[in-house]
Amino acid sequence: MASFEMNDLKKIGLGLTGFGVFFTFLGVIFVFDKGLIAMGNILFLAGVTLTIGIQPAIQFFTKRRNFKGTISFGLGFLLVVFGWPILGLLLESYGFLVLFSGFWPTLAVFLQRIPILGWLLQHPYIRSVHFALISIYFHSLLNRDICA
Repeated sequence: MASFEMNDLKKIGLGLTGFGVFFTFLGVIFVFDKGLIAMGNILFLAGVTLTIGIQPAIQFFTKRRNFKGTISFGLGFLLVVFGWPILGLLLESYGFLVLFSGFWPTLAVFLQRIPILGWLLQHPYIRSVHFALISIYFHSLLNRDICA
């Protein structure tokens, strides 16, 4: 069973993850600066690893159902480093979505509890888009379980 207490390594990991997202965002804002995007990727991966632990991170990225996302994210990172930041970021985004697709329902519930954002997410149009995304997610889970 995973421990959910916040020790110092998890706090540092969350900080590194946040800085990774921030540097990647800055890299995109500054016309796809490959240095900032690469730094953001390194900080993000280090942050995720420190947040969940080294062994669970290795297990997460090497699970058979996560291979497509891991390979996409890794190839995207290499493309960014070798000077193709737009294509690399697109490939990384696909890998990120595949890797972390299991966390979207949890994220949606968390976002609905934020005061102003939760109120915005209750509007009919946004709610219909949210339900459509959830149905697509569960449909992909069913297909994944049937094919495996």
